[in-house]
Amino acid sequence: MKASYKNLAQYIQAVVNDEALNIAVTEIVACFSCHVFQKNTYFVEVGKVPEYFCFIESGILQHSITVNEEEKTTYLALKNTCTTSLKSFLQQTPSRKSIKALSECVLWCINVADFKRLQKTNKAFFQFYFNLIENQIFLIDDYRIDLLTLSPEERYKKLLNNDPSLLQEVPLHYLASFLGISNRHMSRIRKNIK
Repeated sequence: MKASYKNLAQYIQAVVNDEALNIAVTEIVACFSCHVFQKNTYFVEVGKVPEYFCFIESGILQHSITVNEEEKTTYLALKNTCTTSLKSFLQQTPSRKSIKALSECVLWCINVADFKRLQKTNKAFFQFYFNLIENQIFLIDDYRIDLLTLSPEERYKKLLNNDPSLLQEVPLHYLASFLGISNRHMSRIRKNIK
């Protein structure tokens, strides 16, 4: 296994969480290729079929939709996570959202043919995908509950506790949109919470 694949391999092994399957990780990693996306370039464009599923080695990808001509951030994909417009990727249909690099991103990408083949033939990849989706469902569930039960101030404090680096790395209006807070309210919250 090439040294450059080390972070990807470690991530897959951690998500699979079964040492007996580590031998199968080499085949998985060999199906990924490294791509660099410059700041403000699109990994996925709305209306187009996504080419890849990716592991983010560095950088941040913003998932967004446009509602009444206003961009809304639906998700921020961070370093050491995986992402794509999954339904569009797997079904090879046009994406309903865009995914844009908020900074230079180093991504390890796999195409849909290799992805589907590994799901069927590689037990480690099947377990990796299952665990990844299960964890993502947990996060989505927590996010939805937070939107309904926490005040904007509490959501901001939770973000500060969980991902403090986001405040330096992500423009304020993207964070406000992601947290479901207006830009003006977000500015007030930031002034009151240090």
